[in-house]
Amino acid sequence: MQPCIVRRLGRVAYREAMALQRELVRRRLDDAIPDTLLLLEHPPVITLGKMARPEHVLGHDIETVQTDRGGDVTYHGPGQLVGYPIVRLERPDVKRYLHQLEEVMIRVAADYGIQATRCAGMTGVWVGDAKIGAIGVRVQQWVTSHGFALNVNTDLRHFERIVPCGLKGKRVASMASLLGRQVDFDEIQLTITRAFGDVFEREPRFAEALARA
Repeated sequence: MQPCIVRRLGRVAYREAMALQRELVRRRLDDAIPDTLLLLEHPPVITLGKMARPEHVLGHDIETVQTDRGGDVTYHGPGQLVGYPIVRLERPDVKRYLHQLEEVMIRVAADYGIQATRCAGMTGVWVGDAKIGAIGVRVQQWVTSHGFALNVNTDLRHFERIVPCGLKGKRVASMASLLGRQVDFDEIQLTITRAFGDVFEREPRFAEALARA
């Protein structure tokens, strides 16, 4: 089984995380590093994907960043677990990769007693009509960056600043809002690491000391 280095970075500014991803993608393309999964939180930020519409940003009181990922508008902030896989795809199949990222979040939710599902025609993970996990990726020569964002203990009021992923009339949920309690963040990082390893058939190896090398 191939290894996957897992780096838990804590809270990282969005622009800093983008720069780190670009460097890791370059190194992965050169086979200088193995597959890598970054786990982190961001300070409050609105990010604009390649399909973002200006009218989907409703509030301008926090940082807004244009990105090179796919998708529309989303919010990142404390309490949201963000995963950025820097992996070389074994098959040139982006739809399969998106399906795998959804599966990771679905399995994690199930471990906490939450029945999350896919929604036909819409990328991400849902509980009823409420979105709990978002996905936006970039693939360069079949090496991935950006990834998924799972609302764990996220303050959902921040989503009022945007039309999440451009989906008007859809709600947003968090694990905490569904469970009625806060979720231990260290614990869920371990849970999502296990799920990622199972779905992608990788052997996770933690490497905090090298987190930003």
